[in-house]
Amino acid sequence: MIRLTVVAVSFFLLCGGIVGRMVYVNVNDRDFLQEQGDLRTIRLERINAHRGMIRDRLGKPLAISSPVVSLWANPDELISSEADLNQLASMLKVDPNEFVHRLESSRSRSFVYLRRHMPPPEAEKFLALEIKGLYTEKEYHRFYPAGEVAAHLVGMTNIDDRGQEGVELAFDQWLTGVPGKKKVLKNLYGEIVADIMPVADVVPGRNIDLAMDLRLQYLAYRELKGAIQRYEAQSGSIIVLDVASGGVLVMANQPSYNPNNRQQLDISNLRNRAVTDAFEPGSTLKPFTVAVALETGSHQPSSSIDTSPGFVRVNNKTIPDPRDMGELDLGSILAKSSQVGISKLALTLDPFAVRDLLADLGIGQILGSGFPGEGQGYLPNHRRWTDIERATLAYGYGVTATPLQLANAYLAIARGGVRKQITLLAEEETSTIRVMSEQTASQLTAMLAEVIADGTGSRAHIDGYSVAGKTGTVRKLGESGYEDTRHLAFFAGFAPINNPELVAVVMINDPGGDANGGGAVAAPVFARVMSGAMRILNVAPDQQAAIVKGGGDARG
Repeated sequence: MIRLTVVAVSFFLLCGGIVGRMVYVNVNDRDFLQEQGDLRTIRLERINAHRGMIRDRLGKPLAISSPVVSLWANPDELISSEADLNQLASMLKVDPNEFVHRLESSRSRSFVYLRRHMPPPEAEKFLALEIKGLYTEKEYHRFYPAGEVAAHLVGMTNIDDRGQEGVELAFDQWLTGVPGKKKVLKNLYGEIVADIMPVADVVPGRNIDLAMDLRLQYLAYRELKGAIQRYEAQSGSIIVLDVASGGVLVMANQPSYNPNNRQQLDISNLRNRAVTDAFEPGSTLKPFTVAVALETGSHQPSSSIDTSPGFVRVNNKTIPDPRDMGELDLGSILAKSSQVGISKLALTLDPFAVRDLLADLGIGQILGSGFPGEGQGYLPNHRRWTDIERATLAYGYGVTATPLQLANAYLAIARGGVRKQITLLAEEETSTIRVMSEQTASQLTAMLAEVIADGTGSRAHIDGYSVAGKTGTVRKLGESGYEDTRHLAFFAGFAPINNPELVAVVMINDPGGDANGGGAVAAPVFARVMSGAMRILNVAPDQQAAIVKGGGDARG
């Protein structure tokens, strides 16, 4: 009896102690315990920010972000849950043994991606399995509506939504938003039970409006791709600039790539050749030697140069013309693209003056477009110039420039001698600087119109519109020197003459067959693109439509 009494008293004392401890804990340590409990159940969750859109000048989307779901797992939980890993591997379309091995090797980690960027309905199929240790995360996937057509300018992001190429890389900080944070309540299995409250708001990325006109981009890309296939060329580029703003309306290259298909990307096709690759521009530089002659007052448009007998010897080098063209004025030198004429003209000029004008025009200079990997090119700056160096500079050898630099130089002519800073963005005000007199620019424009009317650029003619421009044909440099069978074909020009709206440069690299000159290969592409662009932009014709008789040597 006594023993039972002792047991009963002990039991009641124990219960009283427990109750007392419970009261004490709940009263005095409530805040501490609540905090510890919250630490085990309340978590901060990242809220991914929406990347800004890239749009063309009319607001058409070039890069958009769509919501997707990424599947991830806690390897230790997943293996320990004794889930049907074979079924999961089958749904993921991976080898079951490799899948299990991957989980086992990552068991010390609490996070491993199983599949990224799934459509939400597909992710729901995995969640329906109700497998412990299997989770989802909301992300955004970048989509490019124009695909390969605008790929080189727009660029692309990687799987983590960071810019890798083009505008996506150049303006990555603008486009990337600031992730937010929220407090959530999680259960024992790490699943979110409820959202408690936002901690930091999501700041979406900024939208970017480019100067590009997607309508013109489609047109130019189609014509360029067709020319590359037609002439079996290695590559090609085309740039179209807005004369008024200096904005890049078109920037297209071949070959291109599809940023929506990352599985078949060819690394060699990723670079934007129009901006990164520098080439010898050949005869497209001849107008600027003529500009120096006019600026210094040493020559007039009517000044005559004797090109007979069709070649000239300079420092033991022979510079030929296709034939003996006799006496040529400055306009005819450009129209016939006479190597002899431009060389003799250059030898009467200060070489530093020619070099300085090219530098002022942006040749051999970083233009500051902001495009990643922008090429500088090469502009010689000799202390002492030999005669052959002076001559070759005049007709575009021994100097390299990107198609973008060449377009920028012709933009200055179209703007009456005022160079304008080019821009990739819509409605961005950029600086200007005068590089030649308005009179010189006007005289040069009239000469470049001769190139189209009765010279090497006759195939750049556009019905209803006056055109000024220059052809260029460059022999490619090989291991043993300049090759006779491999060429670069250029055409650079603008239209309409009286009130220029557009400047365009076309470059075709290594066209095959007999048709390999700038007049034969690049000029027709220029004509088709500019003709279509004028109509798309509702530019009023400034001439009656007429058939222009071809003339001159189309090799220019």
